[in-house]
Amino acid sequence: MPQTVYNIAIVTDAGLVMNAHPNVTNARPIAVFDSGVGGISVLKHIHNLLPSEHLLYVADSFHAPYGNKSAAEVQARCFAIADFLIERNAKALVVACNTATASAIDQMRAKYSLPIIGMEPAVKPAAEASRSGIIGVLATTGTLQSAQFAALLESYGRNVEVVTQACVGLVECVERGELSDDNTRVLLRKYCQPLLDEGADTIVLGCTHYPLLKSLIQEVVGADVVLIDTGAAVASQLKSRLLEHGLLADSNQIASVNFWSNSVSDNAENLIAQLWGKPVKVSHF
Repeated sequence: MPQTVYNIAIVTDAGLVMNAHPNVTNARPIAVFDSGVGGISVLKHIHNLLPSEHLLYVADSFHAPYGNKSAAEVQARCFAIADFLIERNAKALVVACNTATASAIDQMRAKYSLPIIGMEPAVKPAAEASRSGIIGVLATTGTLQSAQFAALLESYGRNVEVVTQACVGLVECVERGELSDDNTRVLLRKYCQPLLDEGADTIVLGCTHYPLLKSLIQEVVGADVVLIDTGAAVASQLKSRLLEHGLLADSNQIASVNFWSNSVSDNAENLIAQLWGKPVKVSHF
């Protein structure tokens, strides 16, 4: 894809202006996407670690959840979103979805030349943190049935007992903005109790939607249970890859964050603003 040269500013579809930088390659944005709003949990870690980077975020909420879709369906969605973001001059892609990573990241890396960073359930740090030697994993069915997850268990789960739980319906609760509702609490109790009954003292939040429910999950499982997600580790890996490729933005750059969603909900913009922590403009994807 030909590199676009900007003389003064980069104007995005969302109507926001990015301050230009002498090195236009470094000034290009980082793109993050998920099957919905869950990847905002990762986006916040990226923004905190790399505050000078322009960020693009796509919530593919119309097609959420990915966890009950075939690998071919997930790959098709990932390619469509990646093409959309690369057309907007993304210099790196973050696949902020465990299921999408498991189903499509190898194919994406074969197709695209820019750095692509994915997710994986934090089995290794959970195994290291566990006192009882029993860890629980909350994830979508797609993630738990993936070859990637099986490989994680083979590499890092040998010296611990791993208890898994597919959380059908939990992504939909987050997508509806039901972050502290009774029905969400009921689902969490249903899914967390089997892990606690098996003696798990550490629980992996194996879907990017789940950290958005972290306070409620902690309330359900109790203060003694350690909850682990991979958002901070992904942000750190992204920074390392940008450094490796000479793509870090100038530290004085004034960054912007642009959001897109294809949600049919009238509350989509309010929900994203709530999760992001400040008012935002959300364009249609």
